[in-house]
Amino acid sequence: MSGALSHIRVLDLSRVLAGPWAGQILGDLGAEVIKIERPGAGDDTRSWGPPFMTGDNGEPTSESAYFLGANRNKKSVTIDITQAEGQRLVKELAAACDVVLENFKVGGLKRYGLDYASLKAVNPRLVYCSITGFGQDGPYAQRPGYDFLIQGMGGLMSITGHGNDEPGGGPIKVGVALTDITTGLYATIAVLSALAHRGESGVGQYIDMALLDVQVACLANQAMNFLTSGVAPGRMGNAHPNIVPYQDFPTADGDIILTIGNDGQFARFCEIAGHPEWASDERFATNAARVAHRDVLIPLLRQTTVMRTTDDWLQRLAAGNVPGGPVNDIARVFQDPQVQARNMRIDMAHPLKASLPLVGSPFRLSATPVSYRRPPPLLGEHTEQVLGQTLGLDPAALQRLRESKII
Repeated sequence: MSGALSHIRVLDLSRVLAGPWAGQILGDLGAEVIKIERPGAGDDTRSWGPPFMTGDNGEPTSESAYFLGANRNKKSVTIDITQAEGQRLVKELAAACDVVLENFKVGGLKRYGLDYASLKAVNPRLVYCSITGFGQDGPYAQRPGYDFLIQGMGGLMSITGHGNDEPGGGPIKVGVALTDITTGLYATIAVLSALAHRGESGVGQYIDMALLDVQVACLANQAMNFLTSGVAPGRMGNAHPNIVPYQDFPTADGDIILTIGNDGQFARFCEIAGHPEWASDERFATNAARVAHRDVLIPLLRQTTVMRTTDDWLQRLAAGNVPGGPVNDIARVFQDPQVQARNMRIDMAHPLKASLPLVGSPFRLSATPVSYRRPPPLLGEHTEQVLGQTLGLDPAALQRLRESKII
């Protein structure tokens, strides 16, 4: 079956993570994604190692794990866009594409004639998505923006980690470049929306995505807690500002997480814990009461959970239909039977490795499932194929471009 986006061609001028993440999602959904990279260097993340993929002989290759994580289902084409003929090639590719993704600094592509206005002139149906740290306007527009910086500026680090008065307290970033990831997700949604609009109107449009905007939007309930109360929330470790109990608890041999989202679940937990009286205690009977009295309830829970092993608690919670789970490291994540059943690890043949492990897509579409057609490409692997098939360049023309170091 064809992918949902098998009729779409994407020109990916982005690098690092937010843009490539959007490109990989579109590729998984069936789009043809042409990734333009610098000759001899490529995407910055190609050098972001170790670790690097090992070949079948066990020796490290040039392919970094970071790059491999965000560039599946793409064709790599190396073009020097600083040269006029390279700019012409990219413009001709854009004329044959439906979507452009780019994350250059504001105005960075205008000097090459590859900005939206220039490409719209040759392809009015083009959906052009720019991803920057702060957007195309505003007082910070010209500043470079990176995930770590935006996690701090956008408030995420103010609510992540333990409080300043606790051991290990202070601002902590999330363990992955989460703002880049969420920006890639929002960019994908915006691109799909623009394509849907084009289907009705026949014309494309410009999309201005900013990491800071996305991070502020993703503050979600924490932002609304502030806008509603006027009080800025702080760091609470693993506790939840609006739900109790909803955090980690010690066991006899480790830790568990309880995510009790309603009063019925809490009552069932109390039975399992051997303290049914807690469910009728006016201090704990409702979530609002538990939030107000968390300082009393949480120590009681900790004194109880520590009396049984993690596996014992997990079995009892599952039997009682109370949501809870372990604190897995990433090795155990990929050993988890549910993760395995959902095929969240896949393996693909790669030019340098017979079987390359990758993280699978979470999309489950019944009529147009995702497809894993291409492993993350070698630098420039598809240059001649794309320029020959898409632009109709013959071998002599390609050889001339190589000799001129355009490709």
